[in-house]
Amino acid sequence: MKLQIHSIRFDADEKLIEIIKKKLFKLETFYDRIIDGEVFLRIENDESRINKIVEIKLNIPGDQLFVKERERSFEIGANEATEALRRQIKKFKEKQISY
Repeated sequence: MKLQIHSIRFDADEKLIEIIKKKLFKLETFYDRIIDGEVFLRIENDESRINKIVEIKLNIPGDQLFVKERERSFEIGANEATEALRRQIKKFKEKQISY
């Protein structure tokens, strides 16, 4: 899987990037036909402490999976986003099997 990580309006450190890569590459154990992925990390300028946004887009044959999570840290957001993607992959695979 090819993976691109974009940090918007800030510079993500290597530790954060490695955490995100590790979580996303783990998704290949659930579905090994993931073509590529794109991650967007953003900090919203608002008063809330829950201002870290993680958006992940995965391209798979015949479909595109997308998830957006807003949390107080990027690590928590990445964890929640990959769990949501895992569920989406599971539903996609079940739908493929039923056809």
